[in-house]
Amino acid sequence: MKDERVISSLALKEDEEKTLRPQTLKEYVGQTDLKEMLNIYIKAAKKRNEAIDHILFYGPPGLGKTTLAQIVSNEMEVSIKITSGPAIERSGDLAAILTSLEPGDVLFIDEIHRLPRVVEEVLYAAMEDYAIDILIGRDAETRSIRIDLPPFTLVGATTRLGELSAPLRERFGVTLRLDFYNLNEIADIIRRTARVYDNKINPEAVIDLAKRSRGTPRIANRLFRRVRDFAEIMSDGIITYEITQTALKKLGIDESGLDLTDKTYLRAIIEKFAGGPVGVEAISAAIFEDVNTIEDVYEPFLLQEGYIQRTARGRIALEKSYQLLKIKYLKGIFEK
Repeated sequence: MKDERVISSLALKEDEEKTLRPQTLKEYVGQTDLKEMLNIYIKAAKKRNEAIDHILFYGPPGLGKTTLAQIVSNEMEVSIKITSGPAIERSGDLAAILTSLEPGDVLFIDEIHRLPRVVEEVLYAAMEDYAIDILIGRDAETRSIRIDLPPFTLVGATTRLGELSAPLRERFGVTLRLDFYNLNEIADIIRRTARVYDNKINPEAVIDLAKRSRGTPRIANRLFRRVRDFAEIMSDGIITYEITQTALKKLGIDESGLDLTDKTYLRAIIEKFAGGPVGVEAISAAIFEDVNTIEDVYEPFLLQEGYIQRTARGRIALEKSYQLLKIKYLKGIFEK
């Protein structure tokens, strides 16, 4: 029964994002260098009539790792099965998934850094030799049998490259980093989302939304849906600059895309820890937020935009943070 639940969970996610996902590299906006390399690898594999080499995508959440995995399967004209590291608890779970694959199929494992070590060790042989060794029987009658697998492509995604073990990381033939999107790319994504949802949106509203989307498509699409709600209730459904401003103000998102949690985080470093350096565990305790959420969701953008700095001794709030919060810092003492 457990194996059946794991296998059934591999179906494509039927969520609101599905219709927004581009299906080909040509439709995919942004990540230009990554797309160029991926396009070459896909064409070379198809020319040789081989499964494309195993691929590892890494970077902050919401940048399109899952979408790219689906595009790889579309471009290779094969099926994809989707799961996540925490969902694979035992080696038998992984064996059930691997033996269900057809030649050339893509297996996408999200949060691959969270795979249990015993499962990870089974994956080594599967990736290198297209085979797995399974123990059967009990006690003195235990024996190992080898099951051959069809050639397949493992696509892994992680927000924490450093937490992957070296043996697993080295078995990926292609490792690609996703970066935050620029303003024009996010604006293009918002325009595409408006077309998908059949909503009219004014150019000024597109730019305002793009500025507040933290360079992240997932956030851009989420904010678009919330602004669309306001437009449908407050007017005739057309998303104007004024409605966008009103909606995002109600949501507590400022012109830079920062929300209340971001500002609470920055204020804690400045006011409770004199601007740092301070460890993330101390910040977590001070603002009652999970360490992993701080590191994966909030800090990447704050680092990118120059609000904080990571050092060997901890996090430090930079001058931009003081300006944002209207706090003046003099000789180690902050003043409002």
